[in-house]
Amino acid sequence: MSQTKLLGLQRFAPLFWTQFLGAFNDNLYKNALVILVAYREWSLGSLDSRTIVPMGAGLFILPYFLFSATAGQLADRLPKTVLIRWVKVLEIVLMISALLGFLFDSLGSLLITLFMMGLQSTFFGPAKYSVLPELLSNDELTGGNALVELGTFLAILLGTVAGGALIALDSGSTVVGLAVIVVAVAGWLTSQWLPFTPGANPRLKIDVNPIVPLKQTLSAIRCHPSVLLSILAISWFWFFGASLLTVLPSYSKDVLHGNEHVVTLLLGLFCVGIALGSLLCERLGKGQLEIGLVPLGAVGMSLATIDLCIVGSPPALANQTTLIGLGTFLATPGSWRLIVDFLLLAVCGGLNTVPLYTLMQQRAPGSIRSRVIASNNILNACFMVASAGLLMAAAKAGISIPSVFGLLALSNALFAIVIYAPSSEFSRRVVALIVTHVLVRARIDGRNNIPQQGPALLVAKQGSPLDPLLLSSITPRPILFALPITEIPPALRLILRGTQLDPAIGRATNELDQAGAAIAENLAAGNLVCVFVDQPLSFPKGQTAPPPTRPNIKQILEIAPAPVISIALERNRRTSIRIGC
Repeated sequence: MSQTKLLGLQRFAPLFWTQFLGAFNDNLYKNALVILVAYREWSLGSLDSRTIVPMGAGLFILPYFLFSATAGQLADRLPKTVLIRWVKVLEIVLMISALLGFLFDSLGSLLITLFMMGLQSTFFGPAKYSVLPELLSNDELTGGNALVELGTFLAILLGTVAGGALIALDSGSTVVGLAVIVVAVAGWLTSQWLPFTPGANPRLKIDVNPIVPLKQTLSAIRCHPSVLLSILAISWFWFFGASLLTVLPSYSKDVLHGNEHVVTLLLGLFCVGIALGSLLCERLGKGQLEIGLVPLGAVGMSLATIDLCIVGSPPALANQTTLIGLGTFLATPGSWRLIVDFLLLAVCGGLNTVPLYTLMQQRAPGSIRSRVIASNNILNACFMVASAGLLMAAAKAGISIPSVFGLLALSNALFAIVIYAPSSEFSRRVVALIVTHVLVRARIDGRNNIPQQGPALLVAKQGSPLDPLLLSSITPRPILFALPITEIPPALRLILRGTQLDPAIGRATNELDQAGAAIAENLAAGNLVCVFVDQPLSFPKGQTAPPPTRPNIKQILEIAPAPVISIALERNRRTSIRIGC
């Protein structure tokens, strides 16, 4: 199904619009408050506006540290759609308090409201992401995550612009106060259309101490390395993105000598690029999770950012003494190179982050999925705080903003090497993606015939040494190749490490040798196992047991019953892979 068609489904559209309106309202309120504090030079005791603005950002993110673990527990115990509706009711109450704060010029009240908005977002996040696998099938999940990311970043952009525009009006404070109430009510109304989903773990005990569930979840995550890796990579993306967005206003003003319209353009490019990259994930992955896009996205992010460092400030702007408008900036030689860099950076960011969210959702056990997402939120917040601290240190050390871009690019490349290179699955999938879709341009039919969960025995005819690499791309699930092709080149053997089933791990029985026992044990564990045979096997569609062409396969399936799926690799003018058809 095309991802845009999901917006017409009642099981997805209400969630999309509920989260869109929530993100829009957060950014409308935050940006209006920041501008109000900055231009009215408001103070709070001995704190001036230059201190209050970063303090407000800290207040918004503080609940993620304090209450994310508890939020994850609640989302695992309670029906997630019910929890979302409660959160939206809280948002309406908070926006009423915001209106009162604006009317009475009470900065303290507005900052408390900001903290409480962060709190309601803390409880909304785990429910929002963990309910997606319950509302969508696996082949819809990548598209659903892409739309959620698209909606989130467009909401950030539109909310930020709206906050600045409304607060600048006559009686802007009152207009903003009324606007956030209207948006909150609209979000509550859309949440009423969410389909009911039962609690994943209704008997889960809620710990008042947030450290206890966090430790329990982290302990459970360690048993799922791909989930832990996803959380680390997502957190790094937020470190990278937060760093760029933090320096963006200063970069626009001090380096490009642009006015507020220029920084709005750059912010818009970032948000639109993330949205485009998110949409591309579903198309490039052919509707399924494709983690091979993650390292490619990281490479693109580093290349675009290092070019921003190289360009620095266009020479035509070097001696500029006054701030220029958007038209002058666009007419300046070199400006379009910066625009392309920002857009490419953001598109690659979308390619990098959407598959990671999908991988985390698919492979986290359902009973702890919300707590896994809550742990992810906590780590995201830690990385964003670290980003702010390092940027403050860089500013104090006198490091220029283009040099900061260079440091970010190199750090991102180093992180990608450390995280993705040791993972055989990520390195294999990125090579398989390039080979299958760029070099070979293989056509793959019948992807849906591979079960999304549980064991299956894939049977293919022995052919090219590239066959295991090609077959690695037919499903997002890892495949173990039980009968490896001989004489695999050393470079290819390195890429395929971790996929070769070692016959020595099987315990031989009267019926099976070690290799057969190893296959049976992995099928019993719920894995996908691929066997290469000398001659192709043809099974009627829907048949779950093969004819007794190979006695050892028949005996394996008697011990570990599993569906058998034939795979035909045809090499004519174009390589074709037919799965179970």
